[in-house]
Amino acid sequence: MDTKTIRMEYQKEIEERYEENRTSAFAVKDYLEHSSVAYHGRCVHTLHIPKIFTEKETAYFEQIVHTTYGIFEKIIREYLKNPQYRKCFPFSKELEELILVPNLYDSVLPIARFDIFFNEEDYSFKFCEINTDGTSAMNEDYVLNQALELNITHRKMKEKYRYRTYELFDSWVKTFMDLYDTYEKKKENPYVAIVDFIPHCSITEFEEFQRRFQKVGYECEICEITEMTYRDHVLYSPSGHPVDVVYRRAVTTDVMENYEQVQPFLNAVKNQDVCVMGSFCTQIIHNKWLFKIIREEPTLSLLTKEEQRFVMEHIPCTKLCEDSNACMEELLGDKERWIIKPLDSYGSRGVFAGVDYTKEEWEDIVRRHVNKGYIYQEYCHPYRTDNIYFPEEHPKMKPYTNMSGLFVYNGQFAGIYSRLSDGGIISSQYNEKAVATLVLETNSAKNA
Repeated sequence: MDTKTIRMEYQKEIEERYEENRTSAFAVKDYLEHSSVAYHGRCVHTLHIPKIFTEKETAYFEQIVHTTYGIFEKIIREYLKNPQYRKCFPFSKELEELILVPNLYDSVLPIARFDIFFNEEDYSFKFCEINTDGTSAMNEDYVLNQALELNITHRKMKEKYRYRTYELFDSWVKTFMDLYDTYEKKKENPYVAIVDFIPHCSITEFEEFQRRFQKVGYECEICEITEMTYRDHVLYSPSGHPVDVVYRRAVTTDVMENYEQVQPFLNAVKNQDVCVMGSFCTQIIHNKWLFKIIREEPTLSLLTKEEQRFVMEHIPCTKLCEDSNACMEELLGDKERWIIKPLDSYGSRGVFAGVDYTKEEWEDIVRRHVNKGYIYQEYCHPYRTDNIYFPEEHPKMKPYTNMSGLFVYNGQFAGIYSRLSDGGIISSQYNEKAVATLVLETNSAKNA
């Protein structure tokens, strides 16, 4: 059984029982709006057909993660040991100092999410971006799967097929504590702090992680990073408790933008007085400059021939957006070919795809962003699947762009975050829809 056939079954069922499905879609919407994925005045929007993968596809994702993680490890370790290689990256002196602090445990990349555009027809794919600091959306997948039980078409499909889902909380807690067990200064019962700039964070997701740490016996506190204190070689939480290990959700961009306000935290890091999961060396991979430097020397020389082919095939051509004739000719000569992005951001902020704009609009966007810390990148025309968003004014089946976020826990493929949009890019601010991710179990037809 293939997923395209199952999608068509969902679609047929929706079309035949349209009004009933519309009613159930609003029940799902109401559930989400009263759940832990509603915060800061916004809520996750979802489509009516979940994302379904086969075991064959997930096995392929495991291969992608294995190869990619191996390449990233080589790049990070080369940066840490080679002063000449560091010159290839655009990091400030202050950030480089943080990156070079040894983390004293057995991983340089504890957690990540590799976002890819995956074509389900031919298994081709391109990377969109790499998330390390602040890797999120575990809670969205968890709640979307709960809400899916209100979807009448999915309930009917469950009578016919067996699915499994990914568990993303307890598995990370286990990975986290297993890595802490390799920490050179580990303590018997460490006090865990989940650390971020709280006004901007996914607080409900943090609360779920806090519950999972507590469930297995670890005290855990959610901490506003600017309110932590440091004295006598001890980092203290805002409640005044000594912190032994940090689950860092504060993205490096925000840390560096608030550098003076987070000095107590940073001093504890620099003096190696707290274990930080993950340390600042993950920024080497998180920054979008990676996509440029990975396709060039001296990075290519770090890789095997197979890894080099992997990079050239799956990492899109990426260049610095600067006020030069060559750059402007490329960007303005073929707007359909390019997308521009800030070097270091998240949440799809400041991302523009030429396909979404007129020639005049695109030229204005390009000219406003040259020499402003942006890169331009070959635009991947993503794989599309039909779906329906019932809350819109005239709901109907239409094609949606697909993006698969591959969760990676210490080099191991851990799960998938599925997002879609009806535009040229998937933007959390404008057009993003998230759907529950399911894996069709082998020999899953219940009447087989």
